[in-house]
Amino acid sequence: MKTSDFYFDLPEELIAQTPLERRDASRLLTLDKVTGQTQHMHFYDLPRLLRAGDCLVLNDSRVLPARLLGHRSTGGACEVLLLIDRGEKVWECLVRPGKKLHTGAKITFGNGELTAEVVGEVEGGNRLVRFDYEGIFLETLEKLGKMPLPPYIKEELEDSERYQTVYSKVVGSAAAPTAGLHFTPELLQQVQDMGVKVCYVTLHVGLGTFRPVKAEEVTDHEMHSEYCVISQETADVINETRAAGGRVICVGTTSCRTIESWANQDGTMEAKAGWTNIFIYPGYRFKVLDGLITNFHLPESTLIMLVSALAGREHVLAAYKEAVENRYRFFSFGDAMFIS
Repeated sequence: MKTSDFYFDLPEELIAQTPLERRDASRLLTLDKVTGQTQHMHFYDLPRLLRAGDCLVLNDSRVLPARLLGHRSTGGACEVLLLIDRGEKVWECLVRPGKKLHTGAKITFGNGELTAEVVGEVEGGNRLVRFDYEGIFLETLEKLGKMPLPPYIKEELEDSERYQTVYSKVVGSAAAPTAGLHFTPELLQQVQDMGVKVCYVTLHVGLGTFRPVKAEEVTDHEMHSEYCVISQETADVINETRAAGGRVICVGTTSCRTIESWANQDGTMEAKAGWTNIFIYPGYRFKVLDGLITNFHLPESTLIMLVSALAGREHVLAAYKEAVENRYRFFSFGDAMFIS
């Protein structure tokens, strides 16, 4: 199976640069994973597609305002992107300009309330950076940090909360679980009132989600690892839903990867936490997932491979072609799909 098998032609003007004023006003393309049949709706129509007894699995990870703009001791501007907390005030980071920020380099952010020193380098070019600050680091980040928007979004975000889901809670992601951006508190309440259970997992999205697949053969691609958690409460809801004949519908590929990572072979769930590098592509047999709410993904990405594993490559590429012809908005701030 070739990476090029998952290519599709996308006009650049269809890449959404800003969110819609109303979260649930985005369009929703439904796709029957068996027949390939599609239907055009809006996200606020979602309750019409759900049934009492179904459960929605949402990722409650919250994006860290991890992009810091600062100055080197020489006065030159620089940028530091927090990736992984290595403990004791040290983070693994992506830095720019990399040629100027080697071990021993010192950086100042804001008016000096946050300073840092590069204390090491790791394979792949990332840096280990030790920060120095007073008080709580997250509060300092909220004040000085910016949202690490995907590279294909060129416009500044006016309201940083629009790159957070309304149910985000656990800080730690480098990118938003974007399928959930379409939900409003009212829509979530509406589906619960009709008998749909809502439960949460946590998967902290890494920057690897934007990394292109460079291997020619799909199976040669090495997935990045991400930390995820399933609580006992969520495991119980999923097990009860399946036992009663309801559908388990994940909101986003991150929720999907979390439950498929930790599911037992018989599809039962237990409370669990750890790192996953699960790679789902056509041929994968889903143990738990019945349906998926997701955004439109990049050509030749691991995410379009995942949705192709669920609905079939031909069905997915045909649906994407239909979305392009109907001028759907693509990627993080774009429209959504419901695959069932």
